[in-house]
Amino acid sequence: MTDEADTDLPVSVAAATPTVRQLIRKHYQTLTQSERKFANALVENYPNAGLATITAAAEGAGVSTPVVARMVQKLGFKGFPQFHQALLQELQAKVSGPTERRAVWAAEAPESHMLNRFAGAVTQNLAQTFSNIDTTQFDAAARLMASAPGLYIVGGRITRSLAEYAFTHFQAIREGVTHLTSSPATWPHYVLDMVEGDTLLIFDVRRYEENLLRLAEIASDRGVRVILITDQWASPVAGLAEATFHCWGEIPSAWDSNIATLSLIEALIAATQEERWPEARERFERLDKLFEMTRLFRKN
Repeated sequence: MTDEADTDLPVSVAAATPTVRQLIRKHYQTLTQSERKFANALVENYPNAGLATITAAAEGAGVSTPVVARMVQKLGFKGFPQFHQALLQELQAKVSGPTERRAVWAAEAPESHMLNRFAGAVTQNLAQTFSNIDTTQFDAAARLMASAPGLYIVGGRITRSLAEYAFTHFQAIREGVTHLTSSPATWPHYVLDMVEGDTLLIFDVRRYEENLLRLAEIASDRGVRVILITDQWASPVAGLAEATFHCWGEIPSAWDSNIATLSLIEALIAATQEERWPEARERFERLDKLFEMTRLFRKN
C-alpha cells in the first residue's frame, strides 16, 4: 500500500465527527493484536504519535508499516495521508479561537435559516455525543459520584457555569459536595481537604486550561479519582481521568455549543440520584421542609 497524495477526508471526519480517537474506539474490536498495538500507542500520545511519517509512526509503536496502513484503512481512511490530514485538522481545531471557527462554518454555511442550521447541528451533536458514551464507564462514573466520601466540582472559563449547574443538583442529591471557585489561587484550600477516595469532576474544553491540568495532577497524587467532561478533541486531563466523556459542540457560530454537555450532565445527575435512592429521596424531603421554613418558594 502506497502513501497516495489523496487527502480528501471521509464524510464522518470532514464533518469533524467522529474524531480519529473515536474511530479507534469504534473499530477496536476488529483490529488485530499488532494493529491494536499501534492504536494504543496513538491514543497514549494523541495525536502526536500519528503526525509523523508512516514509517516513523510505525517505528514509534514498534510495528511494521503495513500494520499501520491496514489499521487506518479499517478506520475508514483511503490511506495514511488521509489519516494524517485528519489528525492535523483535529490539532488545528484544538487551538482555534472564535474567529477561526466562524470562518470554517461561514465558508460552507447552507442557505437555510440560522434556526434550521442550529437545530441540525445541535441534533447531530447530541447523537454523536451519546452514541460514543461507553455505558459501562457511564455507570461506573455515576456510582463513583454517588459513593465517594467527597465530591468536588470545578470548571474553566467557559464551563464554570456548567460546573455550578452540576453542583446545585449534586448538592441536593448527596452530602459532601464542594464547588471550587473560579479562582485557581483558592484551589489549594480545597485540595487541602481532599482525601484518598474522593472524586473530582472537571469540565475542560478547548482552549484547555493548564490550571485544571495541574489541579488534576495534584489531586490524583492524593488518591482522588478524576472524572472529566470535555469536548471531542479531549483535554490533556484525560490522561489522568478514570472516566472521560467527550461532548460534541460545533455549531454555526464563533462559539461551541454546550447543549450536548448539559444533556450529559443531566443524565449523570439522574444516574447518580438513582444510585443513592432512597437516601436521595429522604434528602429531597428534608430540603423541601427547609424551603418551606424559609418561605423562599410559593406552593402551587
